[in-house]
Amino acid sequence: MTETKQVALVTGAAKGIGLATAKRLADDGMTVVINAHHELSDEDSQQLVDAGYSFDVLVGNVASEADAEQMINSVVEKYGQIDVLVNNAGITKDKLLSRMKLADFQAVLETNLVGAFNMTKFAMKFMQKARKGAIVNISSISGLHGNLGQANYSASKAGLVGLTKTAAREGSLRGIRANAVAPGMVKTDMTEKMSERRQSEFTDQIPLKRFAEPAEIADAVVFLVRNQYITGQVITVDGGLTI
Repeated sequence: MTETKQVALVTGAAKGIGLATAKRLADDGMTVVINAHHELSDEDSQQLVDAGYSFDVLVGNVASEADAEQMINSVVEKYGQIDVLVNNAGITKDKLLSRMKLADFQAVLETNLVGAFNMTKFAMKFMQKARKGAIVNISSISGLHGNLGQANYSASKAGLVGLTKTAAREGSLRGIRANAVAPGMVKTDMTEKMSERRQSEFTDQIPLKRFAEPAEIADAVVFLVRNQYITGQVITVDGGLTI
């Protein structure tokens, strides 16, 4: 009897870590659905096709409870299951705490933390019925150690750690595992906006002397998805930055 392919949903997967994760999961034999805040450009869509990937794309805002529920329901309606959820969607609005606007603080928490809560809540309902499932949240070393100018981002990513551990405890009652990955400096659009001087300063602090490739973070996600005896953990992937 042919084994049914696992179905994974990755949020914030138009590019960067999310897209790299979607590709890795697909390479691992899963059916992958990706979420993006906007429709993919024709160029981006064609690049995926040229690379041999075919993903369903769900456009929606994870911070919206209605959007989150609709996206989870869409996956289950089409494929009859959802086995893996990767909460990667995230934004930054950096500024020193004393100068940060409340709206910017709230906006980052809404996407990064409330968004993960929304998606997890609705996914877990189906996973509980199936008595299996894996959830991986993309946190950050900023959520473990704090970072200048990132009170909102650090708070959201620290909150993800607490959400992960609670989801792991509750999920274990029905065979659901929840873990998190805490990346350090990664080559993404976010870090490419930094000045060369700032990038050089960070590189000097990293024992491995380089930023991570998105695929290296994705590898950690796939490891947590596949290992059936790991739950409630946070894996730091930072080149030794926080040793």
